Amino acid sequence: MHNRVVRTVLALTTVLTLLTLGPTSSAYADTIQTGNRVCSMYVNAVGFGAYCSSGKAYIPGPNAGPPPTWRKKLAGRPFVPCRDFEIPQGIRLPQAPAGKSWAMRITIADYDLDSYNGGPRAHLERAYVAVDDAERAQCPFPDYMKQFWWRFDDSYPAPVLQIMPTYTPRVNIPAYFSLTPDSSLAGKSDTKKYTAEEMTSGLFDQTHNLTMRGMVVNLRIDPGDNTGTFDCKVGVTPVDDPDGYDQSQDPYHQLNTCKHIYTKSSASQPDGMYTVKLTITWEVSYWVGKDAGGWNPIGRANVTAYQRLPVQEVQAIGG
Repeated sequence: MHNRVVRTVLALTTVLTLLTLGPTSSAYADTIQTGNRVCSMYVNAVGFGAYCSSGKAYIPGPNAGPPPTWRKKLAGRPFVPCRDFEIPQGIRLPQAPAGKSWAMRITIADYDLDSYNGGPRAHLERAYVAVDDAERAQCPFPDYMKQFWWRFDDSYPAPVLQIMPTYTPRVNIPAYFSLTPDSSLAGKSDTKKYTAEEMTSGLFDQTHNLTMRGMVVNLRIDPGDNTGTFDCKVGVTPVDDPDGYDQSQDPYHQLNTCKHIYTKSSASQPDGMYTVKLTITWEVSYWVGKDAGGWNPIGRANVTAYQRLPVQEVQAIGG
């Protein structure tokens, strides 16, 4: 889904260099029931995802009876309630004890095998555990258990910063900052990846499926000239104004308030460029198909990035 705006990338690659991208916070959601699944979701500074306990949704045929229970799906085989996953990116743990490695162990608790979805009390419990081979074998994952587990995840797109009216700001002329639409929205569903238009229109997810969305809601900018930081509220950028900048108006008559005026050029800075620090706040939400409540926020996470930016003395508009 993350198709970049090519013209923007080409314009910026000559003047902006991404230096670091590091995790700064974590948040977790409660277990939810979605269709015939119990799901546990996570969000951190690298991305977001979900672990679900019963696989794909049951879609009956025209003459089908009730959905099969978990016991029927097992066909006499033992039910293994736990499974070990890799630690999600963005989670930092100390070095594991000798002979052990870290695993994220998720356990289906309070389940009812005579229910098609584990029963109303079923939920997922998550733990980060250091395990050796014997301890890892406590949670085997035979092929027949695949039907009870499903996961998906997504990472945030790399920030693509747009600067208007020119990608090289001029001294004493307002420079307007924004992220491209494709770098301020990320989404993942258990059926497909959705386009930005689909995700914002609500015309999607017509079955009992889970969809997650990450959206940039705040952009804190330190312009690098020792003048302090300023915040910009961010949302879905209107399609007819993707740059957040009105080309019919001059830089002094814009509605966009995400701006900064450099009073000195960057000639005296290392490599002749200011180091701009971006603190990007992602808010992750989920949507359950046919849920009239719409998007349900899970939590927020910050991503920090540094970009280099030249500022020129030339008092002219245009790149």
